Amino acid sequence: MSALFETSIRSLPLISRGKVRDIYAVDTDKLLIVTTDRLSAFDVILPDPIPQKGAVLTAIADFWFRKLAHIIPNQLTGIDPKTVVAADEAAQVAGRAVVVKRLTPLPIEAVVRGYLIGSGWKDYQQTGAVCGVSLPAGLKIASRLPEPVFTPATKAEVGAHDENIAFAEAQKHCALHLEKVLRGTGKRGEDLCTEARDAALALYSEAAAYALGRGIIIADTKFEFGVDAAGTLHLIDEALTPDSSRFWAADSYQEGSSPLSYDKQFVRDYLETLDWNKKAPAPRLPADIAAKTGAKYVEAYERLTGERL
Repeated sequence: MSALFETSIRSLPLISRGKVRDIYAVDTDKLLIVTTDRLSAFDVILPDPIPQKGAVLTAIADFWFRKLAHIIPNQLTGIDPKTVVAADEAAQVAGRAVVVKRLTPLPIEAVVRGYLIGSGWKDYQQTGAVCGVSLPAGLKIASRLPEPVFTPATKAEVGAHDENIAFAEAQKHCALHLEKVLRGTGKRGEDLCTEARDAALALYSEAAAYALGRGIIIADTKFEFGVDAAGTLHLIDEALTPDSSRFWAADSYQEGSSPLSYDKQFVRDYLETLDWNKKAPAPRLPADIAAKTGAKYVEAYERLTGERL
C-alpha cells in the first residue's frame, strides 16, 4: 500500500480535511471518512506521510468499535466504502475508510487520563491537580492515578491548540451547541455531556484492562461523541488509536521516567531536538524516522489484536 497524503475523490462532495481524515458526504445521513497517512505533531500537519498509518488507525479503531459496542452505540454502518465511490477511486479507500452515520458531534474532546504525563504532569507540578481535579501529593511523572479522571477540552481548528476546560464549562458548551439538535427529544445538552463523561470513563477502563493483558498501557486517550436526531449518544471519529492515545510498553514501564511508546511520541521526541517553533510549516521528517514511526503503529495493532495487519 503506497502512502496517501491527501485524497482526490471527485464522485462525492468533500466536506472537510482534518489533521488526518478527509470527510465526504455520501448522502443526507451518511459520511465517508478516509484516514490518510498524514501525521500532526504539536497541532501542525507534517509534510511527510507515515507509511501504512491510515490503514493501521482504521483497523485499530474498527477493532475497538466492535469490542466496545456493548457500552455505547457507534458510528459504523457496515457499508463497504468501495461501493460509495467511483471504481477508479476504490484504491483510495481500500483498507483505510469507513462509511459512518451522519451525526452531530459534541463540541468537546472527551479526554480520560489514567497516568500522569504530558500536560497533566505539568499541571500537577504547578497546582497539585490535573484540570482542576485534585490528586494526592508525591506523584511522579508516569505515575498511575488512583482512578482515571475525565478532563474535557475544547475542539480547536487545524493548526490551533485544544484547551482544557472544567466539566461545568463543557456542559455549557454542549447545552449551547446542541440546543437546536435536541429540540423535541426531551434531552438536554448538559445531560448528554454527563453521559459522554460516564461513557468515556467506562470505555477507557475496559480498554485499558484489555490492553494491559496484551502488554500495552493506555496512559490516556481522547474520545469524540455525536448525537442522532433522537438525541442518542454515539461514539464517533476514532477510538483508542496511537493518534488519539498514549500507548506504553508495559514490560518497560517504570514510574518516574517517560516510558517507551507506540504512539507518535516518537516523532514528537525527534522534533523536540530541532530548532523549530512548533508552528507551520513543519520540518521534513527523515525517511528512517517516518519508517520507524510506521513500524510502531503496526506493532501496536498486532500487539492489541494478536493478528498481522
